[in-house]
Amino acid sequence: MVRGKTQMKRIENATSRQVTFSKRRSGLFKKAFELSVLCDAEVALIVFSSRGKLYEFSSSSVNKTMQRYLKNVKNRAVEQKPTEENIQNLKDETAELRTKVELLEDSKRKLLGDDLTTCSTDELQEIEEQLQQSLISIRARKKLLFKEKVDQLKEQEKILAKQNKELRGKCEMVTLSLSIIPDLGALAQVKEVETALFIGPPETRAAN
Repeated sequence: MVRGKTQMKRIENATSRQVTFSKRRSGLFKKAFELSVLCDAEVALIVFSSRGKLYEFSSSSVNKTMQRYLKNVKNRAVEQKPTEENIQNLKDETAELRTKVELLEDSKRKLLGDDLTTCSTDELQEIEEQLQQSLISIRARKKLLFKEKVDQLKEQEKILAKQNKELRGKCEMVTLSLSIIPDLGALAQVKEVETALFIGPPETRAAN
């Protein structure tokens, strides 16, 4: 069965809209995570549902990324010629970001298990889904670090095995060299025999 092309318009059915939102949100977070890992990019993603629920993802820290963004916006504003319109836009943007930061702080407290008494069952379910998504990201990062560590240990094992083989070869050469050296005691006996020999007439030898 050929799947039809999805029309880019608001889904009227509330259930279908919620299901599509949940699936697309998970896919969006997955793509954001892959972008941060594959490209070493700093990614922060903020999503508000139609009911005003907050969902977020960050490769490091949402607050840190937003502060970096505000600093970047400020630097761009300094580079550009300030106008009354630009100043007003910056004020509006700052106020909007401040509101978002407050919402993020509230969401952070809830994710840490604080201020849950006012949460409904649906809100608790959404918080649980966020935590599960965070666990997936954490486990993926942990698995990657473990793999890198195992690869490093395997490489060190190969280096040590090679060094051990070289040392064994050197030890065998030293042992072989020692085995072909004559016994020092035998050399001393030969020397004593040689010093006892005397060349000359028999009388002289007897006198000595």
